[in-house]
Amino acid sequence: MTVTQREPVTKVAVLIPTYNERENLPGIVARVRASVPTADVIVLDDNSPDGTGQLADGIAADDPHVRVVHRPGKQGLGQAYLAGFAIALDEGYDAAVEMDADGSHQPEQLPAILAALADADLAIGARWVKGGQVRNWPLRRKVLSVGANVYTKVMLGMHVNDATAGYRAYRTSALRTMGLAGVESQGYCFQIDLTLRAVRAGLRVVEVPITFIEREVGVSKMGKDIVREALTNVTKWGIEHRVGQLRGVVGRPRERETVGERP
Repeated sequence: MTVTQREPVTKVAVLIPTYNERENLPGIVARVRASVPTADVIVLDDNSPDGTGQLADGIAADDPHVRVVHRPGKQGLGQAYLAGFAIALDEGYDAAVEMDADGSHQPEQLPAILAALADADLAIGARWVKGGQVRNWPLRRKVLSVGANVYTKVMLGMHVNDATAGYRAYRTSALRTMGLAGVESQGYCFQIDLTLRAVRAGLRVVEVPITFIEREVGVSKMGKDIVREALTNVTKWGIEHRVGQLRGVVGRPRERETVGERP
């Protein structure tokens, strides 16, 4: 296998969208700062009524590596990340990390995800690969996630096992190549959308096994509308993909790789 020489990843922005995460945010920020001390944390708060934004301001006042972006209202996960990507691109960061504020994404695993960018464009913290696992999920939630990923894999022809995963790191050069104009997806669908764009752009995607831990404090933001959006869009994209193959427009996508299992 020929490995493309890539620039070192030194300047990292960890993007943490928040909406009513007052109880979880301080601990997550502290753990990120301890795990990757050189990284900057950008909190993207959607005007949380519980005062998360103001709490984040206090954290930022004491730490120059933390800043807060106050958004006018609850606009969704996808739009928050797009705002964070724009900052990372404008300010010359080498990589942008997506991380939940609720503790489900362990900051202690971030160094391994960033290390995978040494020879990749997108590193996904994956649950449904060898070595990955999920804790404290009911069976129905596991079935839904695994089923969604199998359906996505079959419909879109992507060799990615966990395209819905929300813990991931992009090289900013990859974000430029993928093109973010027109992305309006949210939740599961946002992650699938960007994974598909990376694959279709011929970028190298690797999956790093992680342990996902269900939140202990607060309420999940994942609703039926987000699941419905993902199902609808994946079906539409899948039909377009298959029609494109029949017409010879869509080429064979590059295979994903799981870190630790490369030939």
